[in-house]
Amino acid sequence: MKKIQEALKERILILDGAMGTMIQQEKLEEDDFRGAKFKDTKILLKGNNDILNLTKEKLIYDIHTKYLMSGADIIETNTFNSTRVSQSDYDCADISNELNFQGGKIARKAVDDYLEKNPNEVKFVAGVLGPTNRTCSMSPDVNNPGFRNITFDELLTDYEESTEALISSGVDLIMVETVFDTLNAKAALMAIQNIQDKLKTTLPVMISATITDLSGRTLSGQTIEAFYNSIIHVNPLSIGLNCALGPKELEPYVIELDRISEKFISVHPNAGLPNAFGEYDETPESMGNFARKWSKNGYINIIGGCCGTTPEHINLMKKNVKNIEPRQKKNFEPKLQLSGLESFQF
Repeated sequence: MKKIQEALKERILILDGAMGTMIQQEKLEEDDFRGAKFKDTKILLKGNNDILNLTKEKLIYDIHTKYLMSGADIIETNTFNSTRVSQSDYDCADISNELNFQGGKIARKAVDDYLEKNPNEVKFVAGVLGPTNRTCSMSPDVNNPGFRNITFDELLTDYEESTEALISSGVDLIMVETVFDTLNAKAALMAIQNIQDKLKTTLPVMISATITDLSGRTLSGQTIEAFYNSIIHVNPLSIGLNCALGPKELEPYVIELDRISEKFISVHPNAGLPNAFGEYDETPESMGNFARKWSKNGYINIIGGCCGTTPEHINLMKKNVKNIEPRQKKNFEPKLQLSGLESFQF
C-alpha cells in the first residue's frame, strides 16, 4: 500500500489499455482458444479471452509486456470474465480459480521480468474483478420486475474464490472495474474484505464505475455522487470511471468526480464511442490531448485506456502527462452521506 501511495503523490500513474482489442488483432480461431487442454470441449470457446491464460499464455504475457514498454505503470490481469458466473456461459465455471490464479501469475511475471531489466522503475499488478454478466439490482425479465437471476450471496461466494486466487498469485492490488450495478460491486468489496481477513493481508483496492450513457448514471440508476457515497466506506485507494464512453463524453463526469472525491481518481475511457462498424475513432493523439488537459486541470491521478485503446494510446498518454503534478486529494469535513439513486448530504 505504502509504495503505490507514495508513487501517486509524486506523479500521475499510467494504467494499461484494452486487452480485448489486442487479442482481436491476433485474429484467433476456435482452436487457438481451445488449445490441447480444451480440445474436446463441446461448447465453442472462441471469444472467451480469459481462457487464453491457459491456452495462449505467451500471447497474454506479450500483451502485458507491450503495455509495460509503452509506459504503463499498472498492468491489469486478464481476468475480467474469470468469475464462475461469467465462465458459466462457456461451461467453464469449474476453472474459475485456475483462470484467476494463472492470469495473476502471467501479469506478475511480465512485470517482474520488466523490472529486472529496468530496476529503477516502479510497476504494479492489478488483479481485476469484472462486473459479471448478471445484475443483483435489476430484473432481466421486463414482465417480472421482482425476478433476479443471481443473489448477493452467490456473487459474494463467486468473488471470494476469484479474489483469493488473485491474491495468491501475487498481485499488488485489486481493481473492481466497469461497475454498472452497485450491489454487484458491494458483493465484490465484501469478498475482498473477507479474503483479506482470511489471508491476514491488506491490498489497496481500486474501484471504477461505468456511466452507461449521457444521462450520467450507472446502469442501476445511480448518479456518480450517489455511487461514491455507496462505496466510500471501504476506504479504497482510488475511485474512477471507465468504459462505455469516450473521453469527450466522459469529461463532465470526471470533473464531477474531482469535485466530490477525497480519494485518488482514476480514468480509463474507451477510444471514443463505437462507430457504425463497431470500431473506435479516438486516435492516440486525441486521447493523449485529453490526458494532458485533465492533468493540467488537476482532475486525475491515474489515466489509462479501455475498449479500443492500444499501446500507442498509452504511450502518448504517458508522454502527455509527464512532469505534470498529480491531482491533490481533497479533505472535507465529516458529514452524513447517504445514497439512493441520488445522493443525500445531511
